[in-house]
Amino acid sequence: MTRRILLVAHPRRPEALVVAKAVVERLTALDIEVLVQADEARALDLNESAHVHVPSEHYAPEGCELVVVLGGDGTILRGAEFARRLDVPLLGVNLGHVGFLAEAERENLDATVEHIAARAYTVDERMTLHVDVRHDGELVASSWALNEVSVEKAARERMLEVVIEVDHRPLSSWGCDGVILSTPTGSTAYAFSAGGPVVWPQVEAFLLVPNSAHALFARPLVLGPDSHVAIEIKSQSEGSGIMWCDGRRHIELPPGARIEVRKGWRPVRLARLNDAPFTDRLVAKFDLAVKGWRGNGAARRRSP
Repeated sequence: MTRRILLVAHPRRPEALVVAKAVVERLTALDIEVLVQADEARALDLNESAHVHVPSEHYAPEGCELVVVLGGDGTILRGAEFARRLDVPLLGVNLGHVGFLAEAERENLDATVEHIAARAYTVDERMTLHVDVRHDGELVASSWALNEVSVEKAARERMLEVVIEVDHRPLSSWGCDGVILSTPTGSTAYAFSAGGPVVWPQVEAFLLVPNSAHALFARPLVLGPDSHVAIEIKSQSEGSGIMWCDGRRHIELPPGARIEVRKGWRPVRLARLNDAPFTDRLVAKFDLAVKGWRGNGAARRRSP
């Protein structure tokens, strides 16, 4: 049976296209069929390749074993939409700045292709969030997020007036720039910038992080995985809002809108090439100052 890989890259980023073409050449040389979206195939001039398939649908057809993404976290989040829909792992190769979601770097491209060919990777399941938006009691939109659901004010000059509800009980009311609901995966993204804590990926929880709230009780909260959170925009609020899921999918929120968030029913599966602890990733991605450390952590890891 022919092996298939879906390749996702930024079609308007020259560096991504150069790397993508190299990955396609390496994979097809190993008799692995590569699926590429139409705009990316045109940019790469791959339409005539015998081993490259351009799907006619909006999403890739069944039969892929892996989604390989070349780019920064934004491109990886786009690839996560395909990976979740197809229920296959996603492997990110970082071409951006931080690339927290990426597993490999550009300089390790040859080794990464070898891992793909040998299926030499483990799979890490990441929690997602499901969100419903209601207005006047009617469901008007549903979506999901791997990193975060962000409810924000739509106009700079207007504050967003919201009521927060946790597990069907009112918690507090804030005037704010917005509210971020984040997974552990997204705790190093927008929620981190808004003052939220870093949460290790294996923790089953999600975060509620107020963004510039004018209130005495407006601290980041860590909620259990079965919690239900609702954010209601007060009907008398002068400002309207907008909801973003992973910074990619959005819906406008009029006064009176109710945003309900809970743990998603389907996770996103990330391919991992090594078993290094999350601490190492945190140090590397944030370039944390650990020089001069004289601990014996390595010895402890080797001990029974």
